[in-house]
Amino acid sequence: MMPEVRILVMRDEGADPSLPLPEYQTAGASGADLRADLGGGEIALAPGEIKLIPTGLRVEIPEGYEMQLRPRSGLALKHGISLPNAPGTIDSDYRGPLGVILINLGRETFLVKHGERIAQAVIAPVTRASYVMAEVLSDSDRAAGGFGSTGRG
Repeated sequence: MMPEVRILVMRDEGADPSLPLPEYQTAGASGADLRADLGGGEIALAPGEIKLIPTGLRVEIPEGYEMQLRPRSGLALKHGISLPNAPGTIDSDYRGPLGVILINLGRETFLVKHGERIAQAVIAPVTRASYVMAEVLSDSDRAAGGFGSTGRG
Protein backbone atom coordinates (compact mmCIF):
# COMPACT_ATOMS: atom_id res chain seq x y z
CA MET A 1 0.00 0.00 0.00
CA MET A 2 1.29 3.45 -0.92
CA PRO A 3 1.70 5.79 2.08
CA GLU A 4 -0.42 8.94 1.90
CA VAL A 5 1.15 12.26 2.84
CA ARG A 6 -1.42 14.90 3.68
CA ILE A 7 -0.53 18.43 2.53
CA LEU A 8 -1.84 21.69 3.94
CA VAL A 9 -1.20 24.80 1.83
CA MET A 10 -0.65 27.62 4.32
CA ARG A 11 -3.11 30.03 2.69
CA ASP A 12 -3.77 31.86 5.96
CA GLU A 13 -0.03 32.69 6.04
CA GLY A 14 0.11 33.92 2.44
CA ALA A 15 1.10 30.73 0.65
CA ASP A 16 0.44 30.54 -3.08
CA PRO A 17 -2.36 27.98 -3.66
CA SER A 18 -1.62 27.93 -7.41
CA LEU A 19 1.75 26.19 -6.91
CA PRO A 20 1.66 22.44 -7.59
CA LEU A 21 1.79 20.07 -4.64
CA PRO A 22 4.97 17.99 -4.42
CA GLU A 23 5.03 15.83 -7.52
CA TYR A 24 7.10 13.13 -9.19
CA GLN A 25 8.40 14.22 -12.59
CA THR A 26 8.70 10.71 -14.05
CA ALA A 27 7.21 7.28 -13.37
CA GLY A 28 10.52 6.02 -11.93
CA ALA A 29 11.35 9.04 -9.77
CA SER A 30 11.90 8.32 -6.07
CA GLY A 31 11.73 11.98 -5.06
CA ALA A 32 8.82 14.41 -5.41
CA ASP A 33 9.87 17.96 -6.22
CA LEU A 34 9.31 20.71 -3.64
CA ARG A 35 8.90 24.30 -4.80
CA ALA A 36 9.90 27.63 -3.30
CA ASP A 37 6.93 29.74 -2.19
CA LEU A 38 8.27 33.28 -2.13
CA GLY A 39 5.14 35.35 -2.59
CA GLY A 40 5.95 35.91 -6.24
CA GLY A 41 9.45 37.22 -5.51
CA GLU A 42 12.90 35.74 -5.31
CA ILE A 43 15.69 35.24 -2.78
CA ALA A 44 19.36 35.86 -3.55
CA LEU A 45 21.72 33.20 -2.24
CA ALA A 46 25.31 34.46 -2.28
CA PRO A 47 28.28 32.07 -2.52
CA GLY A 48 28.71 30.33 0.83
CA GLU A 49 25.36 31.57 2.11
CA ILE A 50 22.76 29.37 3.80
CA LYS A 51 19.05 30.27 3.89
CA LEU A 52 15.80 28.61 4.86
CA ILE A 53 13.50 28.66 1.82
CA PRO A 54 9.75 28.37 2.52
CA THR A 55 7.53 25.98 0.59
CA GLY A 56 4.20 27.33 1.90
CA LEU A 57 3.29 23.80 3.01
CA ARG A 58 2.71 21.80 6.16
CA VAL A 59 2.74 18.01 5.97
CA GLU A 60 1.30 15.05 7.82
CA ILE A 61 3.51 12.04 7.24
CA PRO A 62 2.13 8.62 8.24
CA GLU A 63 3.49 7.15 11.45
CA GLY A 64 6.37 4.79 10.68
CA TYR A 65 7.67 6.99 7.84
CA GLU A 66 9.85 10.06 7.44
CA MET A 67 10.27 12.61 4.67
CA GLN A 68 13.88 12.96 3.54
CA LEU A 69 14.78 16.23 1.83
CA ARG A 70 17.49 15.89 -0.79
CA PRO A 71 19.23 18.22 -3.24
CA ARG A 72 18.20 18.38 -6.88
CA SER A 73 21.08 17.10 -8.99
CA GLY A 74 20.65 19.71 -11.73
CA LEU A 75 20.87 22.62 -9.27
CA ALA A 76 23.91 21.01 -7.65
CA LEU A 77 25.76 20.40 -10.91
CA LYS A 78 24.92 23.65 -12.70
CA HIS A 79 24.90 26.11 -9.78
CA GLY A 80 26.41 24.43 -6.70
CA ILE A 81 23.08 24.58 -4.83
CA SER A 82 22.72 21.88 -2.18
CA LEU A 83 21.28 21.13 1.25
CA PRO A 84 23.85 21.43 4.05
CA ASN A 85 22.03 18.83 6.15
CA ALA A 86 21.30 16.41 3.31
CA PRO A 87 19.31 14.41 3.72
CA GLY A 88 17.15 16.58 5.91
CA THR A 89 14.61 14.69 7.98
CA ILE A 90 10.97 15.63 8.54
CA ASP A 91 9.54 13.43 11.29
CA SER A 92 6.02 12.02 11.18
CA ASP A 93 4.94 14.05 14.22
CA TYR A 94 6.10 17.45 12.85
CA ARG A 95 3.29 19.76 11.71
CA GLY A 96 5.11 23.08 11.35
CA PRO A 97 5.98 24.89 8.12
CA LEU A 98 8.03 22.86 5.67
CA GLY A 99 11.20 24.74 4.78
CA VAL A 100 14.26 23.71 2.80
CA ILE A 101 17.72 24.75 3.98
CA LEU A 102 19.74 25.66 0.88
CA ILE A 103 23.46 26.43 0.61
CA ASN A 104 25.23 27.99 -2.34
CA LEU A 105 28.50 26.11 -2.89
CA GLY A 106 28.94 27.79 -6.26
CA ARG A 107 30.98 30.84 -7.25
CA GLU A 108 28.10 33.14 -8.21
CA THR A 109 24.98 34.44 -6.48
CA PHE A 110 22.00 32.23 -7.26
CA LEU A 111 18.47 33.62 -7.41
CA VAL A 112 15.85 31.26 -6.01
CA LYS A 113 12.65 32.15 -7.84
CA HIS A 114 9.06 31.77 -6.73
CA GLY A 115 7.72 28.38 -7.83
CA GLU A 116 11.16 26.97 -8.62
CA ARG A 117 11.81 23.32 -7.82
CA ILE A 118 14.41 23.48 -5.03
CA ALA A 119 14.60 20.00 -3.46
CA GLN A 120 13.23 16.48 -3.57
CA ALA A 121 11.12 14.79 -0.91
CA VAL A 122 11.59 11.05 -0.48
CA ILE A 123 9.21 9.14 1.79
CA ALA A 124 11.03 6.33 3.61
CA PRO A 125 10.12 3.80 6.29
CA VAL A 126 11.63 4.35 9.72
CA THR A 127 13.09 1.56 11.82
CA ARG A 128 13.40 2.40 15.49
CA ALA A 129 15.93 0.65 17.70
CA SER A 130 16.37 0.21 21.40
CA TYR A 131 19.69 1.41 22.78
CA VAL A 132 21.21 -0.63 25.58
CA MET A 133 24.34 -0.18 27.68
CA ALA A 134 27.09 -2.75 26.96
CA GLU A 135 30.29 -3.63 28.80
CA VAL A 136 32.02 -4.86 25.61
CA LEU A 137 31.28 -4.97 21.89
CA SER A 138 31.81 -7.97 19.59
CA ASP A 139 34.88 -8.12 17.34
CA SER A 140 34.70 -7.42 13.60
CA ASP A 141 37.16 -7.48 10.69
CA ARG A 142 37.13 -3.68 10.54
CA ALA A 143 37.31 -3.13 14.32
CA ALA A 144 37.91 0.57 15.11
CA GLY A 145 39.19 1.47 11.64
CA GLY A 146 37.40 4.39 10.04
CA PHE A 147 37.87 7.44 7.84
CA GLY A 148 39.46 5.65 4.89
CA SER A 149 40.82 2.65 6.79
CA THR A 150 39.51 0.21 4.16
CA GLY A 151 41.67 1.80 1.48
CA ARG A 152 41.13 3.79 -1.67
CA GLY A 153 39.67 2.70 -4.97
